[in-house]
Amino acid sequence: MPRKGENIYKRKDGRWEGRYRKGCIESKTVYGYIYGKSYAYVKQRLLEEKSKYLFKTNENEFKDDSFKNISKLWLDSCKNGCKESTQIKYKNMLEHYILPVLGSYYVSKIKSETVTTMCKELLLYGGREGRGLSSKTICGVISILRSVRKFAISEQYQVGFDVSDMKLRKERKELRIFDSTEQLILCDFLLKNLNLDHLGILLCLYTGIRIGELCALRWEDISLERKLIHVHRTMLRIQTDNEATKTKILITSPKSVCSIRTIPIQDNLVNILSEYKKSKDAYLLTGSADHYVEPRTMQYRYKVVLKKCGIADANFHTLRHTFATRCVEAGFDVKSLSEILGHSSVNITLDRYVHPSMDLKRNNMNKLSVYLAVK
Repeated sequence: MPRKGENIYKRKDGRWEGRYRKGCIESKTVYGYIYGKSYAYVKQRLLEEKSKYLFKTNENEFKDDSFKNISKLWLDSCKNGCKESTQIKYKNMLEHYILPVLGSYYVSKIKSETVTTMCKELLLYGGREGRGLSSKTICGVISILRSVRKFAISEQYQVGFDVSDMKLRKERKELRIFDSTEQLILCDFLLKNLNLDHLGILLCLYTGIRIGELCALRWEDISLERKLIHVHRTMLRIQTDNEATKTKILITSPKSVCSIRTIPIQDNLVNILSEYKKSKDAYLLTGSADHYVEPRTMQYRYKVVLKKCGIADANFHTLRHTFATRCVEAGFDVKSLSEILGHSSVNITLDRYVHPSMDLKRNNMNKLSVYLAVK
């Protein structure tokens, strides 16, 4: 017979079985089991196992150390230090990529090998169509795992996995830039059919500002007298928890402190801007203080322009790539260019945005021909 309150029973196979409560997941109690040949052995092991689990004041509530619960607590802790758009990004990555695999695991039971396998599977077969996620997205997944692990340890949970040394080689994509001919064709079309949309495209092509920064730009941010543009806001569409609207437009500070910057503008561009100047609180792209053009709409209008110009498809960010490349070709010092683009370091500018054209490479190579001169 079992002794009252101990949850130790003798089984039909002659062994003793002890049961203890490990925790609670979504209001459901989770039990652990101990088996042994003697009552004394099982009782001792039960005492050892019970001591490993932390109970709350209410005996019916337990500390839930599932990855799902801890990641939720971590996400809640991000609300004070993260922008709303960043929180949405973290939430989506957790729900779509991480929780379906690790959500029901105890963090103490997750092995590093499990995390590595998950990331490899996502890289090969992740995404809605099962074609695999980009290495950039996987790096984001790993970053979230690091943060959740660090949070769990700070809250005194036992963690079984370690991703501190986990690295993924980023794939280098060939970034699209407009060659000199395409840029001339595009500029010619924009100037001959100038309107506020086309003015915005020109501004991005000759200052390198991002599409969200363009859409949030007001005339108060532009000083024609000093020939400067002050970038300190961006516009983006984010998801919401409201089933009726699902998304909303958010105008907020740029992606980083370095993205808040002041950009000098060329004399020719100043002259063009002066023809369209509106009241200070008006948006550049609408001339109105109450109406704006959102990035998705601006992207569509830009694509229409490319089709009319007969230029091969390119996303809006190609304007920024092209600007950076032309600056390097013109002899800009990289530090100045990095600050104009709003990067935190020169390395980002060199690695991500500066792509010398074949003509520039050829001219540089020809400079070596002096050593091959035949006398």
